[in-house]
Amino acid sequence: MLRGVLVCALVLLAAVAWAKEAPSVHSRVWTDRYDRYFRKYTKRYFGPLFDWQWFKAQGIAESGLNPKARSKTGAIGIMQILPSTFREIRKLNPVIENLYDPEWNIAAGIFYDRYLYRKWDYPVPTRDRLLLTFASYNAGFGAVMRAKKKAQADPPLFERLEPYLPKQARNYVSRILLLKREQRRRRLRGLEKYLASAQSSSGA
Repeated sequence: MLRGVLVCALVLLAAVAWAKEAPSVHSRVWTDRYDRYFRKYTKRYFGPLFDWQWFKAQGIAESGLNPKARSKTGAIGIMQILPSTFREIRKLNPVIENLYDPEWNIAAGIFYDRYLYRKWDYPVPTRDRLLLTFASYNAGFGAVMRAKKKAQADPPLFERLEPYLPKQARNYVSRILLLKREQRRRRLRGLEKYLASAQSSSGA
């Protein structure tokens, strides 16, 4: 009995260690590119407990993490930021220096996410605030507010606004959700393998 309890404790400790040190999901789109920047600026602008992988998924949806990406409308870099939007970001946060540098581009994108996130305040649940933030990032805050008025949604839950959002914004948020689900599934599979290995090495 005691041996079984000790094995369970060791497996739990191993799982905690894995969760802290687990590498990024590796696939065609989920690599470890720029992870340190996504971690750093999510922690800075959203706090240490916020899941930085949401913004990594956003970067993948925007540009495939291509720092040289340019859109037809003039959006630049990994987070596809318009120069005019970057000027507004710089007014709010002059520390952010260079739109063309991958680190500062990611910093600017996450900072702008926080700016939009704060516009969708309580009583909107956290997940809905985040999805509304992404929709606002893509279509503009005004477009999402118009969708809110059409939906007559109070509080503005994302599912209630979604049918009234521009198609491009709906597809954009769906893409981020699909990317995040892929990342979550791969992390769970990695955890299962890690636990099986820990149990095997402990002689269970």
